[in-house]
Amino acid sequence: MLVKNKKALFEFDVKKTIISGVVLHGYEVKSLRLKHASLTGSYVKVIGDEVFLLNAQINLYPFATVENYDPKRTRKLLLHKKEIFEIKESSAQKGWALVPMSFFIKGRQIKLEIGIGRGKKEFEKRAVIKERDVARELSREMKDAR
Repeated sequence: MLVKNKKALFEFDVKKTIISGVVLHGYEVKSLRLKHASLTGSYVKVIGDEVFLLNAQINLYPFATVENYDPKRTRKLLLHKKEIFEIKESSAQKGWALVPMSFFIKGRQIKLEIGIGRGKKEFEKRAVIKERDVARELSREMKDAR
């Protein structure tokens, strides 16, 4: 696991995940391997018959000599036609979103995990926080009881 979108599972109820390749420059790959990236605030969008990752920040590799580098540039995602059709169909439904979950290494390639899900309402988020707090308190009491 290189970079993870920590807020994705909190803000979205992810039903399905799809793994895709990403078109990157060499210095972006090196920067990702150093974990100099962030998926916070990024999203996946279908434009025509292609899928793109927007607003994902990959910082410039410190030893690269690149002028006019945009760390939040739009990056193309590599998927099969069936997967693109599935993503297109699910994103067309009202309330469904395509969320980048994480960058990871598989073999020699860097892959992106995309989550397909619905955005959580405010009360659902509060319920998750409450459950987490109750579980934490319970584990503390069990620890003290020993």
